[in-house]
Amino acid sequence: MPSFSWMGQKANFSAGRFGLNFVLLLLAFAGCGFLMNALFKKPNISAVPPPSVNIPSQTLDELNSSFSSEWANKKVSPSPPADNYTLARRLSLSLTGAVPSLEELRKLESTPDIDQLNAWLNHLLTDRRYAHYLAERFARVYVGVEQGPFLVYRRRRMVNWIADQLAVNRPYDKMARELIASKGIWTTSPAANFITVTNGQGKMGPDEVKLAARTSRAFLGVSLDCVQCHDDKFGDRWKQKDFHQLAAFFAQSEVGVNGVWDNSSRDYETRFKGQKEAEKVSMEVPFQKAVFRENGSAREQLADWITHRENRSFSRAVANRAWAVLFGRPLVTPIDDIPIDGPVPAQLDILADAFVESGYDLQSLFRLIANSEPFLRDSKSDDPEKPVTETQEASWAAYPLTQLRPEQVAGSVIQAASIRALDSSSHIVKRFQRFNETKDFVKRYGDKGESEFSEGTGTIPQRLILMNGNLVKDRTEPNPFLNATTRIAALTKDPDRAIESAFLAVLTRLPTDPELSYFRQRIGDKKGDNRQKAFHDLYWALINSTEFSWNR
Repeated sequence: MPSFSWMGQKANFSAGRFGLNFVLLLLAFAGCGFLMNALFKKPNISAVPPPSVNIPSQTLDELNSSFSSEWANKKVSPSPPADNYTLARRLSLSLTGAVPSLEELRKLESTPDIDQLNAWLNHLLTDRRYAHYLAERFARVYVGVEQGPFLVYRRRRMVNWIADQLAVNRPYDKMARELIASKGIWTTSPAANFITVTNGQGKMGPDEVKLAARTSRAFLGVSLDCVQCHDDKFGDRWKQKDFHQLAAFFAQSEVGVNGVWDNSSRDYETRFKGQKEAEKVSMEVPFQKAVFRENGSAREQLADWITHRENRSFSRAVANRAWAVLFGRPLVTPIDDIPIDGPVPAQLDILADAFVESGYDLQSLFRLIANSEPFLRDSKSDDPEKPVTETQEASWAAYPLTQLRPEQVAGSVIQAASIRALDSSSHIVKRFQRFNETKDFVKRYGDKGESEFSEGTGTIPQRLILMNGNLVKDRTEPNPFLNATTRIAALTKDPDRAIESAFLAVLTRLPTDPELSYFRQRIGDKKGDNRQKAFHDLYWALINSTEFSWNR
């Protein structure tokens, strides 16, 4: 214990050390003050910038012209442009599963207005959060949420592999080929888990029926499994035979000590409706037969046919899903039942063709959609007396309101409680904590699983979990080491600036004048614990607002 007796050499040493510590403490507070002033300064951000030249202007013009013509034909007026805060929130929720951090918003504000949208896209698409979040969402399409047979299936390895592919922006057709035709051990060849997840479920080896169903939905956007047991009852397009001929491509797949391999001597058999005996079924693709080539193993032939540039179903399926990721709903509903021969929105083919021409560049597709007129539009009218109509939303003349997914709600609560971005550079403890908190919240909140774009609204139990659950409580109560509420309350003395910072951190927008006035009265000149409590209440109110749980 240091002595602070002001007598003798010992006292001089202790006093000197005390003085040094005091100076260092002052410098630390000064540094924090400088940082907080930069973070909580009054922002100045303007309306949406024009599209970047990074995107093929001819394709973007064609896409926007298509929507403009549709709006004119339907006599629909588009909603006003969304501001940059709104666009930043949409993109962050869609591509990282959480709202942007206050730190990120301050950096965005320093970017010239004309470049902000695409600067933000550059930031997100090169951030590991994008790869990890989209990897989990794509994994749900490929293998669902089931854990599968542990001995031959490692879902986490597969998700990490998908994340690696997304991080380097590997052409999507190559990634799809590797999944469909994968070989090797499920641990060292993670793509093989696409096959092994169905292993031993009611039969020896991989399940051809499940693989055919997943393949048609995930990579072709076609619900071919609807005719697994009988011919299509609502049309004459699909026959039961179509599905089982597709399943036959997976019949040669086997799983052994060397992992997934192909046994060319195996045949596929099934019993068709109305027949007493099973019969051998040959491999045959259900459409676009002209581009099919018999070259390589059965699954390699199927993978080459699916990803062929003239097989528009593949590019349409990806374009439809990319649109759904950014808008919360697909261009064609259901997302995995796009007509093969029937009419589809012209915009879907524009996006699909652009995707093929880009070399199956998924990031380029996201950039194109994010710069389109529908994405740049607000979700509300500029006239309170004339709210956005269902027709406007249905024709994409206004950005459609959609409820956030459970992991987006959890991710946003956790991120809003931190001034800095919780990204791959964050401490491992923080990332591990976020992972566990999100997993626990989603389990209790409810998870739609593979049906992520199905219609539905929030439930009363979900609201109660958000209002009374531990996640919001732990992330809003005073805590100088973890929570933004404490830091904002302690280091931002101007109540207006503090309130604005809280709104940006939670809702990614500035408060309206009435909101600012109301919370200013609530906070006033409170100090110490009372001020901390007031900011806890402010954060709690913002997180539990209806606005927080919806994408706007």
